[in-house]
Amino acid sequence: MKILMIGAHQDDNEFERGGLASKYVKAGHDVRFLSMCNGCGGHHILSPEETTATRAKESAKVAELLGIRYDVWDIDDCNIVPDLATRKRLIRYIREYNPDMIISHRLNDYHADHRTVGQLVQDASYLLTVPHECPDVPAMRYMPVIMYSEDSFKYPPFNADVVVDIDDEIDVKFKIADINVCQVYEWLPYTYGEENEVPTDPKERFEWLKFKGNNITLETTDEEINALEGRQGYAVRFARPAAKFRKELIERYGEERGSKIRYAEAYELCEYGKQLSKEEMKEYFPF
Repeated sequence: MKILMIGAHQDDNEFERGGLASKYVKAGHDVRFLSMCNGCGGHHILSPEETTATRAKESAKVAELLGIRYDVWDIDDCNIVPDLATRKRLIRYIREYNPDMIISHRLNDYHADHRTVGQLVQDASYLLTVPHECPDVPAMRYMPVIMYSEDSFKYPPFNADVVVDIDDEIDVKFKIADINVCQVYEWLPYTYGEENEVPTDPKERFEWLKFKGNNITLETTDEEINALEGRQGYAVRFARPAAKFRKELIERYGEERGSKIRYAEAYELCEYGKQLSKEEMKEYFPF
């Protein structure tokens, strides 16, 4: 299969879908990341130009680690809008790749860029198969599956149509986070007022990234994880979906395995794309 993961920014695909991406690649499928914004706004010291260049280098390292193609568009952060020109650009891009599945944002999100990208994917969806729209690129013969990655917004609530065990990929997700130096060690700590807490030693910094705040184990209960407040390390961030969707994990993997899964990623089937039966869902998510 061809799987296209579309994020607004260069850490969206990595942190929300990185475990699944790694699974697909290792299973022999083709995965591509698209960041529709260039990352220019994500730093408090570097200039926009320096930030864009730095994040591009980090994205290239992520692509090398995962074994994927990673495209970054030239739209400035906080400037993307769901206009006709951007919609047509996205239609052409998707058609040229011709993916079997697209994974992107829901329209419920704290960041305007995320909401806009979700809107653009929705607006482009049906038109992917319309020959007279953007006729310079052949229309897709069949509608791709479109999935949303998980968010925490409650209105409307996220529906976990499939929850994937990524315990075997968590080290990859930690490495991906570690590669995004200017984000996880500089910009994001700054936004939380924690820039002075980041260790300077690379090994200590990596452990801080994973376990800052609370060090969870398999003995940590779902309730304890969900009750954690404030800015936590990525071990907690990546563990929340498993704690949140424990019932779905047990239904998918059985009581013995499902009750022990610590790290997971959850996805919702979008009504704008191809609809899947339960059996087809297993074919698209065979993990």
